Amino acid sequence: MKIELKKYTLPLKHTFSISRESHDFQNTLISALSLDGKTGYGEATSNPYYKITIESMMEEISAIKNEIEVFNFTTPEIFHAFLVSKNLSNFAICALDLAAHDLYGKLKEKPLYEIWGTTKEKYPITNYTIGLDKIDKMVAKMKEVPWPIYKIKLGTDDDVAIVKALRKHSDAVFRIDANCAWTAKETILNAPILKDLGVEFLEQPLKADNWEGMEMVMHQSVLPVIADESCIVESDVEKCALHFTGINIKLTKCGGLTPALRMIKKGKDLGLKVMVGCMTESTVGISAIAQLLPQLDYVDMDGPMLLSADIATGAQITSDAKVIFPDIAGSGVSLLQ
Repeated sequence: MKIELKKYTLPLKHTFSISRESHDFQNTLISALSLDGKTGYGEATSNPYYKITIESMMEEISAIKNEIEVFNFTTPEIFHAFLVSKNLSNFAICALDLAAHDLYGKLKEKPLYEIWGTTKEKYPITNYTIGLDKIDKMVAKMKEVPWPIYKIKLGTDDDVAIVKALRKHSDAVFRIDANCAWTAKETILNAPILKDLGVEFLEQPLKADNWEGMEMVMHQSVLPVIADESCIVESDVEKCALHFTGINIKLTKCGGLTPALRMIKKGKDLGLKVMVGCMTESTVGISAIAQLLPQLDYVDMDGPMLLSADIATGAQITSDAKVIFPDIAGSGVSLLQ
């Protein structure tokens, strides 16, 4: 295989804020794996919370470039096991694993969802994320993109007031993501108020390691609670089943589609609701998520919708919230630049 790596800076339409950080752009690494005239593309973004930079990922991958290029590629799963044996970060593995899956599908001339034995007839609608901001700006962002489901980022002393203000301007389903900013007591007290305001579920209200607090929430919250920061890798799924009603799998955090497929199965076996989320990726990463749609209960794949300029074509989200699956095989990705 031939491998190429390239850094892109993705410009956002608006400053994007959550409880712990804000940014106006997203740095991302695009990997390309080529074999027999086909090229597969993968993506992984930088992330300060997990201390991941584009430079650190490129350094990791470049250190084993020669081994990758002589690797006898047969399936993404075998390639993923090879990458794990090299002790790369999950973010770096994700960039390569997504490229390997896209390449594999293109070599087989089939979309990944078909290779996995699923169809595109039924799939969940993505939410559209409203970043944390002053209330008037959050309302303006919501009005800018009329949508059936919004994920509202919270983490202030006035979170309930924010949701009440937003509810005056929309009948859409709301999902709440506090990104670890609440206490167990806050969560339990806020839940019935938010439920009355049309909130579907809460995502990661407590700090990732606050398992005792989450046990309280599970017993007393009137709203379902989905794990995000508490569910990073495959081994987290079983523990989350005792403390959450569902899990949000991030491809970058777990190491790509290969482990994500196993996490989806494990989650379902344990009776969990399963969601896959994004990290403001371009269409490269979102097209990989799109291939998983038939297997999911919920999805957050609005990354390209938050960008002022994209770098690829692939899966498209229409203005009426439908997904147009690519005609190209694999994940269906082609780079624009």
